[in-house]
Amino acid sequence: MSENLFNILSKACEGNQDKEFLVTSNYGTASYAEFFDRAGRYAAALQACGVAKGERVLVKTSKSMDVLALYVGCLQLGAIYVPVNPLSTSDEVYFFVDDAEPALVIFDPDEEISTDVQSESIGPEGSLTSLAEANNREITIQAHDGTDVAAMLYTSGTTGRPKGAMISHLALISNGVALNKIWGFDTTDVLLHSLPIFHVHGLFVAIHCAMLSGATIILLDKFSVDEVLESLPRSTVMMGVPTYYTRLLSNEAFNADLCSGMRLFTSGSAPMTEQTHSAFHDRTGHRILERYGMTEAGIITSNPLNGDRIPGSVGFALPGMELRVAIDGRTCDAHENGIVEVKGDHLFNGYWRQAEKTSATFQNDGFLITGDIGNLDEHGRLYLEGRSTDLIISGGENIYPKEVELCLDDFSEVLESAVIGVPHPDLGEAVVAIVVADGSISIPKLRDHVKKKLVGSKQPKEYLLVSELPRNTMGKVQKSTLRNSHADLFSENNESY
Repeated sequence: MSENLFNILSKACEGNQDKEFLVTSNYGTASYAEFFDRAGRYAAALQACGVAKGERVLVKTSKSMDVLALYVGCLQLGAIYVPVNPLSTSDEVYFFVDDAEPALVIFDPDEEISTDVQSESIGPEGSLTSLAEANNREITIQAHDGTDVAAMLYTSGTTGRPKGAMISHLALISNGVALNKIWGFDTTDVLLHSLPIFHVHGLFVAIHCAMLSGATIILLDKFSVDEVLESLPRSTVMMGVPTYYTRLLSNEAFNADLCSGMRLFTSGSAPMTEQTHSAFHDRTGHRILERYGMTEAGIITSNPLNGDRIPGSVGFALPGMELRVAIDGRTCDAHENGIVEVKGDHLFNGYWRQAEKTSATFQNDGFLITGDIGNLDEHGRLYLEGRSTDLIISGGENIYPKEVELCLDDFSEVLESAVIGVPHPDLGEAVVAIVVADGSISIPKLRDHVKKKLVGSKQPKEYLLVSELPRNTMGKVQKSTLRNSHADLFSENNESY
């Protein structure tokens, strides 16, 4: 396919140019025509800053209408959009800049992060925004081979160092079109958007699904129970993570009347318990549609829009995708656990400048090794049983223990550490640090050290001092033993919680 995602999105919105596209509380509203005009101005502003097709634009900004226009402007120009968590620490940003080698770095106006790379700010007072507002030059939409990279998202790994996952125009087009169809989007939909937009979920899944049908988006700055409750009567679709739904259920004002106009609730980024599924249905009459995906593959499976949504299952492979569960090259039988593997146009191109890690991620026949453990039933439904790595998913955020452990071990009084995820009633899983240290360690000082190095979601909720870490005969730390030992750390029956 020789296509630019920008073309696909703009063509899908034809006939809806005067329709309300984005509705916000802080930035006003914008029609599709106004939004695409703003995106074009940002494309021109980027070009004026020297950004060319194929170059990377690293973006560390708060969620806003302008940032979405900047993203679409990058697509139009052919630049590679590289979003990072707006709460990233200086150390994390320096790593991203050094690794990605962007042509331009974009911050919020109040940011003060020094970098050798050219930088601009975005927002009402931002220099890039001012340049965009003054620039109405027509930008030629850059033609693309389908494999050309549209965006690069950083995802951590077992080494503790984030890797840049390169996602092509073709991958985003194929995933977006499939989801838009199977989830039944049309021009009458109003998507309630409270997700962050530096992830696949909030930026690609949500935004593309809506734009491909010319739907309206209510764009909230972040998830807030009160704002969601206020916005639900005007919405038809909400995408969230399990934590959003547990927080809504904890509020007595959340009821079936508020959801009477809703046609779909989806959940992903972390497993949802059967208890949450049941409680949500009892309260609202709606069954949450759970799906499964990852940065390197977009959305892989989904429960059906029409048909049984079975708690515990993440549904069927999306159209155009091949899915299998395998062990050492052998395809597993129905209900037999193995490693989930997937193949199709929706897969990423590989990791930025890490050919060996890219190669290790794929089988010889082109299937991506997800690293997740699961099984398929006789109907092709996928059930996930766990993770082959020690990935922690807290509040919908992916957290790799090794990255946190490296930060802990850098503290002089820490002798060794192990980071685990344990059940948490609100976050799903909470990050816990198990530390072996000398007698002079100060936990408050250790907390401060971590706060300076890591974004809040990666910071341990609890620090536990132990004399030694449990190991097997090969000397490997037994994290399963630690998880079992501390599984009730945040339970309601634990007085320390």
